[in-house]
This record gives sequence, structure tokens and C-alpha cells, in this order.
Amino acid sequence: MKKLVLGLMILATLSACKKETKVAENEENMQNDSITVPESNEPTEAIIPFKEVELSPEQTSKILAKQNNDTLYVANFFATWCGPCMREIPHFKEKMEELKSQPVKFTFISIDEKSDWSSKVKVFAEENNLSKNIVLLDGTKLTPKFFTANFKQWDGGSIPFTFMRKGDKTDETVGMMSKEMLDEKINSFK
Repeated sequence: MKKLVLGLMILATLSACKKETKVAENEENMQNDSITVPESNEPTEAIIPFKEVELSPEQTSKILAKQNNDTLYVANFFATWCGPCMREIPHFKEKMEELKSQPVKFTFISIDEKSDWSSKVKVFAEENNLSKNIVLLDGTKLTPKFFTANFKQWDGGSIPFTFMRKGDKTDETVGMMSKEMLDEKINSFK
């Protein structure tokens, strides 16, 4: 048994050395055959660090309440573990960019578990440049009263859920939105 293990170790060492030689030869050939491209001088977009901003259900209700201005408020309830939520986020990001000079405010309300806030939600926020738009809501604190007080359709049974408000006009969407659906709903507030 010892001879077999020793033989395998020697064989592994010899084959590893051959791989290094091949890699070195390939790198040498690539240097001779390739053109060096200078690094770009264009500035890259800085990652905005994610800060955990936790809202209570009462604070969340205030965000959803009628505001006396001409701003359209778009609140999207999501979780990083929710596939449909993740599939619709690029549509929201595109719309945010398109409307950045208009009175529209996008807020993403994460209902991920608290244990995921500093890991999964943070990574998601920073990778998608949404750090300034994400707030955290502890879903264990939500009661049926929260849903009936704030929404006509949503009972908290599924996500994603998007709530839009401009003055007295509201729109509720339970489930994932396509790009076209999001455009149509936002345009209905103009």
C-alpha cells in the first residue's frame, strides 16, 4: 500500500512538472504571437459601498404613503433568493437610467433574512450598483395588518411585488414584470 501511494505521489509530481513546462512554452509563444493592448484610460464606475438601512414596517408604510409632490415612487419588494425578482431587476435598472433626470424614485425593499443582509444583499447591491436604492425589511415583523393597511392586492404571499404611487394614483403588480410591462405601467403615470 505504501509503495502504491508513493508511486502515485511521484507520478503526480512528474506530471505537474510537465504541465508547468507546457504552460511556460505556451506563454512564450503567446508573447511572440500577440499584440499588447494598452490599458484603457476611461474611468471605471466606482462601486458604492452598501450600507444596511433597516426600516420598520411603520417606516416602510411611510415610504409607501401618498406624497404631496409630482414624483412617481416605485417600490419593489424582492429577495436575492427569488429567481423572478432577479430576472426583472435589469428592467428596473434600465428604466432608472432612462429616467434619471425625471421625478421618479426607485426603492428596492429587500425581505431577505437578516443573516443574509451583510453578505448576499450587500454583494447584490454592490454588483448591481443599487447600494443607494436598497433598504432592508425584516419580514418576520410583517403582520397581515401591514398588508391590508398598505395594499389592495398584495397579501405578502409572493414576490416580486411592485407598488407605484404618484399622488392619489397607485398601481400594484404581484409577480415578475417584463420590460414592456414596466414601461407601460410607468408611462401610465405621465
